[in-house]
Amino acid sequence: MSYPSLLHFINELESKQELQRVSEFVSPELEVSEIADRMAKSNGKALLFENNGTEFPVLINAFGSNFRMLSALGLKSYSDFEHKLDELFDIVNTSKQGKGSIVRLLQKLKTVSYSRPECIRQKGKCFEVRMTVPDLGKIPVLKCWPHDGGKFVTLPMVHTVDPDTGQTNIGMYRMQVFGSDTTGMHWHRHKGGAAHFEKYRSKGMIMPVVVTLGGDPVYTYSATAPLPEIISEYAFAGFLRQKRVRLVKCLSCDIRVPEDVDFVLEGYIDPAEDVVVEGPFGDHTGFYSLPDTYPVFHITHISHRRNAIYPATIVGIPPMEDAFMGEATERLFLPLIKRIIAPEICDMFMPSEGGFHNLAIVSIKNSYPGQAIKVMNALWGAGQMMFVKNIVIVDENVNVHHSDDVMMALLKNVKFPDDFHFMYGPLDVLDHANTSPSYGKKMGIDATQNRNQKIQSYELDYDDAGVIFSDVFSSELMSSVVIAYVDKEIISSVGELHRQIFSREGTTVPLILYLDKTCEHLNLSEILWMFLANFDPANDIYIVGKDTITHAGFDGTMKKPGEKGIHQYRPNIIVMDEQTIRDIDSKWKNLNIGNFIESPSIRYKKITLSEGYLYDK
Repeated sequence: MSYPSLLHFINELESKQELQRVSEFVSPELEVSEIADRMAKSNGKALLFENNGTEFPVLINAFGSNFRMLSALGLKSYSDFEHKLDELFDIVNTSKQGKGSIVRLLQKLKTVSYSRPECIRQKGKCFEVRMTVPDLGKIPVLKCWPHDGGKFVTLPMVHTVDPDTGQTNIGMYRMQVFGSDTTGMHWHRHKGGAAHFEKYRSKGMIMPVVVTLGGDPVYTYSATAPLPEIISEYAFAGFLRQKRVRLVKCLSCDIRVPEDVDFVLEGYIDPAEDVVVEGPFGDHTGFYSLPDTYPVFHITHISHRRNAIYPATIVGIPPMEDAFMGEATERLFLPLIKRIIAPEICDMFMPSEGGFHNLAIVSIKNSYPGQAIKVMNALWGAGQMMFVKNIVIVDENVNVHHSDDVMMALLKNVKFPDDFHFMYGPLDVLDHANTSPSYGKKMGIDATQNRNQKIQSYELDYDDAGVIFSDVFSSELMSSVVIAYVDKEIISSVGELHRQIFSREGTTVPLILYLDKTCEHLNLSEILWMFLANFDPANDIYIVGKDTITHAGFDGTMKKPGEKGIHQYRPNIIVMDEQTIRDIDSKWKNLNIGNFIESPSIRYKKITLSEGYLYDK
């Protein structure tokens, strides 16, 4: 199913009772975010804020459920896409088939033909209304979190063109609003837009840039998809839709955009111009990303369709709307990984608590020694999988989506440190746990059944005012993982604490995860998020051996600036300010969006580290 407009998608969601319109006035500054955060963390509906001080409604949380995500892609299930891929790969093998193969080939080529975008000459709906003077102030751009550097466009589809090949890249890079016609362009060094920018800079050329918003929701997803350079995002969208994307030429340059999008922002970036400070920004890691320098996007034209709708999202402490977009990527691209990169892979799970780059759990058909290590390295060499900091490999009979099954495999099969494997390489720019920006140590754990190791019984005897222990996993084998909540005002060295614990006779716990004492009230999902966000394989692993038994300690505590050689500045956890929480509490009944939902920020304020966007304690 395709959607002729974003409004058609909204109507579809509303007909399925997946969307709620809000007629009460809600400010784009913090209030929309606070309501969206409450809805996202309670599996709530998509929201359309019709009264926000501008003429354009704000759509948010549109991808915030499996049903809505699949609807956006036009799929009933992710296996539907795998069937389409099967047809595509079958085309390659058609020459090996017998009589009748030509007919079958033609039928399958029809499916592939939808991947080619169609360039049309008529005026697109996206140009129905043109602002005489570009003014972002007329658009309800959100300020998402209290310590954000300003308002941010959060679902932009940024179009750039390679000056050498003429190939267009569509990426999603947040844009901080600096003025009525200027924004930042937050593309990381690993992204396609940044690569194009470097080419324009080396040639001394002005770089044309076009940003679109809205339209068929499949465009928005395609801009986030980790596609190879040779595959167009609109070809991918057409393949998903089984309908060609219709493109029209922009007003000020040769870049072509879908004719049915809601907004078109045309302009340029001058590589000779000084970069400017952008941020901070409450990011998908659950922490603020720190200010950094990026180029300025100058907007020369703003056009939109009649009755345009402004799409937005917010990110923060998981789970959020982006978790379902990440799951879509995982499900859609797993078949390609299995076919092209590592055919022994059975399944893969990247928990939203890991922020899409901190953890991947992979099951494989394990046929020979070292195969798990081979798969780790294959994944680290595959596109954006290079950013994954921790990979756990388990056998094919382990359900990677079931935490107890995975933990059992870890405890039953892993010998510390023999089954830990490390390498250095690129890390996500937003990873704040490593000592060097966007570069550091990665860890792979071979939890396949390569030995029948017996786990010793759970026994822990340690008494200290600065430590609280909690048994969070017990199995039939009487094995346990223990969380140690540490008061770092009392316990200054987690490594020394770990050594002291296992210097005592009879202590046989195989694994201890160390977290800050302030995290004691968190649930297991939140514990995983905090641990993964603050864990660095280069500095946060402690191994203590006793005879043939070894004990591992993983340090997931927040490190102070300068601790263990980490960055001087550390980001704080994202929470909403007290005034906004009170304002939304007071107007909740008038919103007509269901039973009252308490602000998630109240829970997380207990673990915030200071008042600003930096951890400065």
